[in-house]
This record gives sequence, C-alpha cells and structure tokens, in this order.
Amino acid sequence: MAAALFLTAQQVPVLVLERSKVGHADPRAATYHPPTLEMLAESGVTDELHRRGIVARRWQFRDRRAGLVAEFDLGVLQADTPYPYRLQCEQHKLVAMLAERVRASPLAEIRTGGEVVGVEQAESGVTVTIDHDGVQSTESGTWLIGADGGRSIVRKSQQIDFEGFTWPERFLVITTDFDFESLGYAYSSYTMDPDEWTATFKVPGEDNSGLWRSVFPTHPEQDEAELLDFGAAHRRLVALAPSARDARIVHTNLYGVHQRVASRYREGRVLLVGDAAHVNNPLGGMGLNFGVHDAHSLAAKLAQVWHGQAQPQRLDLYDRQRRAVAEQFLQSQTIANKQALEERDPRKRAERQQEMQRTAADPELARRYLLRTSMIEGLRAAARIA
Repeated sequence: MAAALFLTAQQVPVLVLERSKVGHADPRAATYHPPTLEMLAESGVTDELHRRGIVARRWQFRDRRAGLVAEFDLGVLQADTPYPYRLQCEQHKLVAMLAERVRASPLAEIRTGGEVVGVEQAESGVTVTIDHDGVQSTESGTWLIGADGGRSIVRKSQQIDFEGFTWPERFLVITTDFDFESLGYAYSSYTMDPDEWTATFKVPGEDNSGLWRSVFPTHPEQDEAELLDFGAAHRRLVALAPSARDARIVHTNLYGVHQRVASRYREGRVLLVGDAAHVNNPLGGMGLNFGVHDAHSLAAKLAQVWHGQAQPQRLDLYDRQRRAVAEQFLQSQTIANKQALEERDPRKRAERQQEMQRTAADPELARRYLLRTSMIEGLRAAARIA
C-alpha cells in the first residue's frame, strides 16, 4: 500500500493484488521512526497517525533486576528531523489509512481475495497468475513489485536467494491492559536479562484507551499452545511485573524470527520491497519502517522510468542503495539489539550498561547513537551510494 501510495502521487498507475479479503488486525509492528513520518507527511497519513497514535519522546534501556539503566531523549534530533520522536500506532491502522488514499486515486485499483501463484517475465512486461478460490486468471503489467512478505512467491519465482539465518527461539508477544508507565517505563523500553529479556511498548488499542505489548524470547522446545495460553502468559507477565497480578491479557502471538536479505532486489521487470526483500527481528522497531523506505525509494526511481525521465537501469540504483543499507544497518543493528538484551557475561553486560549511560548523558553521543537507531543515518548512507 505504501508503494502504491507513493507511485500514484507521482502519476504512475497501479494495480494492487491482495490475497486477503479483509485486513489483518492481529498484533504486528507499531513503531514509526522520524524518516517514515517525513515520507508519509505529504499524503496526510502522518497527521492521521498523530491523531490516532502515541508520541514516544523517550525510550529506555532497563535491567530486569536493577531497573532503569539509561533513558534516551529523541529531542536531541530536533535539528535533524521535524519529528524528533517515535510514534506508536498499530500496523493495521496504517494499512487502512494508506488503502483509503490509494482507493481515492483514479490511477489505482485494489483487488482482494486473489493470490498470486505464478510470475512470468517478458522483455516488455510481466504476467502474473492469480488464484481466486480455485479459479485461475492472469494479469499483465509493465513492472511487478513483490511486496508479498518473507515467503514471497514473487521472489521465489525469480530464483532470488534469501540469504541469512533463523533464530532458534520464537518470540512471544503478550498484549495487556496493565499500565507499565506506573512502574516508570517509557512508552518504548528494552529490558536486559540473560534468561528472559523483554521489549515493552504502548499502543493505542482499538478504543484508544491504551494497551501494552511485551515481547519475550521462548525456548525452542516449548509447546506452542502452552506459550499462547492466556494463563501462562499472565504468569509470565507477573514474573516481570508482580503488580500486574490483576491485569487482563488481551492477546498473545508467537512467531519465528529471521535475519535474511535477498541477494538482489531487481530481476528485470520484477522488484522487491519490504519483507520480500529482507526480514529481521523486531527489536528496535525497524522492519515496517525499512519497508516503507524501500517503497519510497523505489517509487521515486520507477516514476522517473515510467515518465521517460530515466532508463530502466535507474532501478539498479534502488537495488544498490537499499540492499547495502539492509545489510549494513538493518541487519547489524537489529542483531546487535538482541545480543545486547540477552548478554550472559556479567562483565560484558555491566560494560554495555555503562556505555549506554555515558551515551545517554552526553547530548552529542546521544545524537549520533539516535541518528542510527532512528534510521536517519542509514538513509543518509543510502543517498551517498551512486
């Protein structure tokens, strides 16, 4: 939907093919970094996110036993972005905002309920086979953008390798009405622990009364049904925050976690964005944002090609820029985030915490660190790639 929005804004016609008939409402990403808000501002989506979301001006590193370690104020980025904070709003709400605007464009069509099951390229275009409840049809276009997730049929159809690894543990997300702010938590917090680290953040919820999500690691051998059980989830929550004993569990979700990047983002007239091009662990809230950045970068270059302002080779620059920063920034940062939270060596953990305290206390060190974690540095690096 982001790719469609950016393309129609530049007068490029699009057909969006979506397998589902209704939108997903299960807990997914919910954090928006400053560059993403900048990219979505012109469409009005950023204003709507502000009306419906939660602004998180600070985020914390915590220790499960010692409490607060360091707090980062994103206000130090005020000279670098008009949005020096994180904004938190559930992904399915963003998709609805995007879809509303795409549908309003005379250049766009959205078709739901049909799954792309095959892709064929020719010199002048791409044809996809669509399965709709067992009935197959085809649709042709000049370019195809594969935005179909980590198991991307589009990527596989082009024999593009998806290089990387899968973490042995799955991540458990517990959504609750317990107010972690009562314990001093910022709206976005990361709690270190060698046995069970946690990432905790606040989202608006369906009625905007506010809910909190906590992400926990699990042991690979644990039973899925047991992990998802609300009673077990409540016990895990109370072990983290004993005062949550009267809290209500709203939702649980369990998913595998991968760190992979496609070996190329362009194969002829087929291009990849988002999870079809790269997947990563969610610590730091970067995956959704990186996908929007892909779409923004690709749309600008594809519009130039569409309008005859550039040759198709212009799209190779998209591949060079976005794949480079996926490997150098997205993967390295999210892996480092996980390793920092789960560090088992007491000496290394103490050194890491002291480093975080020094960084947070020094405005210039904090700014440099937040430029990276807020994804501004990665975008600047991509812009330098020719």
